[in-house]
Amino acid sequence: MTDMTSQYTDARGLLYRDGMLDPDGAKRLTAAALKNCDDGELYLQYRATESFGFDDGRLKTADYSTDKGFGLRGVSGEMTGFAHANEISEAAINRAAQTLSLLDPASQAPAPPPARTNRHLYTEANPLELVPFAEKVALCAKIDAVARAADPRVSQVSVSLAGSWSVIDIVRADGFTASDIRPLVRLNVSVIMEENGRRETGVFGVGGRYLYDGVMEETTWRRAIDEAIKQAQTNLRSVDAPAGEMQVLLGSGWCGVLLHEAVGHGLEGDFNRKGTSAFSGRIGEQVAAKGVTVVDDGSIFERRGSLSIDDEGTPTQETVLIEDGILKGYMQDRLNARLMGVAPTGNGRREDYAHAPMPRMTNTFMKGGEDDPAELLSRVKDGIYAKSFGGGQVDIVSGKFVFSCTEAYRVKNGKILDPIKGATLIGDGPEAMSRISGIGNDMALDEGIGMCGKAGQSVPAGVGQPTLLIDRLTVGGTGN
Repeated sequence: MTDMTSQYTDARGLLYRDGMLDPDGAKRLTAAALKNCDDGELYLQYRATESFGFDDGRLKTADYSTDKGFGLRGVSGEMTGFAHANEISEAAINRAAQTLSLLDPASQAPAPPPARTNRHLYTEANPLELVPFAEKVALCAKIDAVARAADPRVSQVSVSLAGSWSVIDIVRADGFTASDIRPLVRLNVSVIMEENGRRETGVFGVGGRYLYDGVMEETTWRRAIDEAIKQAQTNLRSVDAPAGEMQVLLGSGWCGVLLHEAVGHGLEGDFNRKGTSAFSGRIGEQVAAKGVTVVDDGSIFERRGSLSIDDEGTPTQETVLIEDGILKGYMQDRLNARLMGVAPTGNGRREDYAHAPMPRMTNTFMKGGEDDPAELLSRVKDGIYAKSFGGGQVDIVSGKFVFSCTEAYRVKNGKILDPIKGATLIGDGPEAMSRISGIGNDMALDEGIGMCGKAGQSVPAGVGQPTLLIDRLTVGGTGN
């Protein structure tokens, strides 16, 4: 049986080595720095990252770096003071504490500490140390060779392999401490195919909070190659996308990125506390079609967006946001939860020690329904089937979004016809949710490649959904 306590102790030693700070000193300094605050924490982090880029048949980049530092945050009412440094020492923390002295003294009792948990949703092992450098490079070279041999039209292959390992301690003024060790790996394969002067791209990736063996298994990386080539082959046959308002069938899994952007961000607590979300003040109202249930769940084993605890020390959980079309709640960090008079949901997240936490999504998805996806397709008289998305833009206040499709097809009379290029989906989140007329029984989470951006911070996140039929959505295109 693995001795988790000793392994956590060894990893935490990376935060306290060199004799510049010890755990007792961290507690003492935090208590002194936050004595006039009603909430806050000292966030200590050690991080190791690496990435490999294989392009044009050879290794182009190979990067490795380590970093450590702290972020000290004090909260008084609605005011927040935050300072950080890339040096973990008593002297640096004392300097940072001077920033918090500018806060007004708290007018209420300190917020209680988070609940404790011994749950671990991923291994504490360091993926970067377990596989030799040569094996990682050899994997990239093998993927490149297999992809080029799969189809003579493949003109370029790009392979990226990346991993990280992060050790964190969260220390509060009340003596509460929490630790977490977070692995993360990702493999991406991109191919460019050329035929008759036309070039098209296909991309596929996998990843999660596990070790490299999760992406280095032959069945996994071969599937990544097959899916990337299949997408490029499809796009080589594509015709111009139609334009206008029409039925849209969304595929399961990665298509949940539209839900993430168009609806998910609008359900984060800070936007709703400030009244700037299209969902502000609508708890208990019908905001989506009946049957639509949307949750955020950061407690799924080894998923990319999962965390044993969030970046404030709160255990993650399944949070029901929309149930049967009714708005039930928002995703909360500690600050917004306290000011809104509700409980934190384990959604306080930050990019790293140099950033303060805010309400963020973890794994956000729509639960499955009872419809057969094939039957949903048969209902599409004139529309498109969107299987994969690329970039998109969302206005949180209005909920309006624009998303580009990377793989989509024309559909008429229930039949999938030609693949289409240049399709964009245009609409607003609440309205699109109200137009859902079919929910498939094939709910799937994405493959583990998502990154979520907000206020200049990026964090890994998961998405998912079943096949969905939306009765009317505006499609932007140049064809008929």
